[in-house]
Order: sequence, then structure tokens, then C-alpha cells
Amino acid sequence: MQLAEKHSFSEAEYLAFEEASAIRHEYVGGEAYAMSGGTLRHNRIALNTASLLLSRLAGKPCQVFMSDVKLHVARDSAYYYPDVMATCGEQTGAANESQVVNDPLLVIEVISPSTEGTDRREKLAAYRHLPSLREYALISQDTQQVEIFRRQGDINWLYITYEPGDMVEFAAVGVTLPIADLYAGTDLIA
Repeated sequence: MQLAEKHSFSEAEYLAFEEASAIRHEYVGGEAYAMSGGTLRHNRIALNTASLLLSRLAGKPCQVFMSDVKLHVARDSAYYYPDVMATCGEQTGAANESQVVNDPLLVIEVISPSTEGTDRREKLAAYRHLPSLREYALISQDTQQVEIFRRQGDINWLYITYEPGDMVEFAAVGVTLPIADLYAGTDLIA
């Protein structure tokens, strides 16, 4: 999703504004950024990914969320709308935060040329400070490619790339999927 128009808010003002807003805004350190819409391919890839994870995690104490649920990064006073998130176990969000996740195991962004810089730099830097996060995945919308940053211990991150024909391992939630399944229904499948 592309960041557009910018406004200044306190965190409480942002949350109140966002609840009443017809469009979504990400919030970072006092600034709220309106998000523009994604492409049909972007939407299909995100939906495929969320649906596949949801079906593989059925019966487990895990939940899968899509882009209408906010991710709170308290350390950075930030709220983002990842394309897909997965949590397992008890959630730590406050009772009044019915649209906020604080402790995902897996965060996934479908990247495009307009969002790639933000997803690779700002969001990676913010997300890696979430103690619960085990993996951050970037799924290309322009080619069959998935990149995963996997936490190794307290401070190290392993970088893994998957390409056409590969099985993508989302180890944080114990799910492995054919990369082609993420792109089903798009023009990227031969």
C-alpha cells in the first residue's frame, strides 16, 4: 500500500480518528499517513496467503489477520496495517483494542515498487523490535519471489529467499506452502 497524505496526531487522537475514518492510515511517531489502494494482483496474493495459512492452522490456537487489523509497535509509537499477520496463543492486547494486534509471530507484506522501500527499511526496522515476532516475509507482487527474515536468537536474523518451484516455509507457525499457491489466480502462474 502506498503512503499518501500526512497528518499530525497524538496516539490517542490517531486511534479515535482512525475509528471514524472511511480510509485507513498508518501511524508512526505522531504522523498519520493515508494509505492508497492496492492492485488486484496484490489483493489476490494477500488473500491466497491468508487463506492458505488459515486452512493449515485450523484446529491450532492460532489466528490469521488481514489488512484491516492494525499492528501496534509500542516502542516506536506506531500502528501499521500489514497485509497478513499470524498469532498463536493468548493475545496481550487491551480489551478495547478489538482491531489491534500487539504480538504477532509472523508478519507478511506483499510488496510493490511503491511500497518496497518502506516495507524493506522502515517496517523491517520497526517489526524486528517486536519480542514476539519470529518471521517477517516480503512477497513480491511482480515476480514469484518470497523473502523471509527469520529471527535466530535474540539479535540475529536469517535471510531466506524462495523462487519459482520452491516450498515456502513459514517456520514461525509451522506451515510450508508451494510458492505457486501464493500466486494462484494471477498472471504470474505459467
